[in-house]
Amino acid sequence: MFEIDFARPQHIHFIGIGGISMSGLAEVLLDRGFTVSGSDMQKGALTLSLEQKGAMIHYGQRSDNITDAIDAVVYTAAIHKDNPEYQAALEKNIPMLTRAQLLGQIMKNYQTNVAVAGTHGKTTTTSMISQILLCAGTDPTISVGGILPAIGGNIRIGQSGLFVTEACEYTDSFLSFYPTLGIILNIEEDHLDYFSGIEQIRQSFRRFAQLLPPDGTLIINADIPHCEEIVRELPCRVITFSITQDADYTVTDLAWDKYGHASFVVRQQGKKTGSFYLKVPGSHNVSNALAAIICARVLDIPENAIIEGLSSFTGAQRRFEYKGQIGGVTIIDDYAHHPTEITATLDAAAKYPHRKCWCIFQPHTYSRTYSLLNEFAQALSRTDHVVLAEIYPARETNTIGISSQDLQEKLLALGTPCEYFPSFDEIENYILSHCESGDLVLTMGAGDVVRVGEHLLGES
Repeated sequence: MFEIDFARPQHIHFIGIGGISMSGLAEVLLDRGFTVSGSDMQKGALTLSLEQKGAMIHYGQRSDNITDAIDAVVYTAAIHKDNPEYQAALEKNIPMLTRAQLLGQIMKNYQTNVAVAGTHGKTTTTSMISQILLCAGTDPTISVGGILPAIGGNIRIGQSGLFVTEACEYTDSFLSFYPTLGIILNIEEDHLDYFSGIEQIRQSFRRFAQLLPPDGTLIINADIPHCEEIVRELPCRVITFSITQDADYTVTDLAWDKYGHASFVVRQQGKKTGSFYLKVPGSHNVSNALAAIICARVLDIPENAIIEGLSSFTGAQRRFEYKGQIGGVTIIDDYAHHPTEITATLDAAAKYPHRKCWCIFQPHTYSRTYSLLNEFAQALSRTDHVVLAEIYPARETNTIGISSQDLQEKLLALGTPCEYFPSFDEIENYILSHCESGDLVLTMGAGDVVRVGEHLLGES
């Protein structure tokens, strides 16, 4: 594998530079004096920001974007082998790195690397940890998979030896990392276009845990089935946490305010060690916060900074994000695209003030929708009324013959009112004609369904 020499800045080209993670890595290289170019299909806030920082960006992916001056090309799992830039790089024998391989090489430049893994909750937990570290004045470098208001984007470049990042399991990406403090929030079936099933996914997380050095620490959720199989015979320190059962760290005295925000007491080995209050809703965020609290304590962060960081954290973009009101109807957007995430989000919505909850859901990828169709229906049946958009394909083509109408049939069979519309315009018209003052509209999914709420509010 090609190794970047960070002491000798080179010209690195990113295929798909406008992605949330790729843009962050490009910014890190720009800060270190590298020449950065890249391509994307269209302009966006992230590409425009990179251009202002000195990146040369091509809109449209063409073979002539790959010049002989490029020293290495970085690409993501979304880039197909027939991509013209990918093919041009091969023909020119230009070294190529995956996004994860580049991130791993960047991590080697830091003394302490916090890597947050799990099927769900990575962005929120990484953001919570980041907020705490910022309150403590540790000057970290941060790479998060969403927009974090506290840093004004998805990347922050600090000057200390502390690096914080999400660690995604898709295509075993996180196995290219060099964590010194790892967190595993949960392990469930997902990304079944790559993994064969839950056992292969568990093996991947086990290998991630094995990356930690003997003087490192793994923080892991004790609620993970057969958690002991993931941590057995690890040379590093292992700390368990849970909000439902006995573990090294637990919570008690859990209470909720009228917006579903939690207050709770943290106990270590049964002994009270602190009281905390969150400004993000849902019991899943209590679990995320507990992992962040443990992480901060391992890093010797003062207790007052932990309390301040969590109480000032109002969420990352697209994580139960309040968008606004129209005609007395509240619109909230959430990134949930897996049945477990949907369940957690709808449980949080149930605690939020509303008359009736309308969930506008856009399934994400054909393979996930097909593999977890029954689970999606069960999760979505927790709300008052579901409105389905067509499946967002992301990196896939529909070779399965699956449609949102298949999910609609499942929901109707469960007795849940459900409508399906192939266009956002039809969804918006339906919502405008059926919602009443006091209702809650929740746009949900990892695609572009956020546009529905924004358009209703006159923002796009």
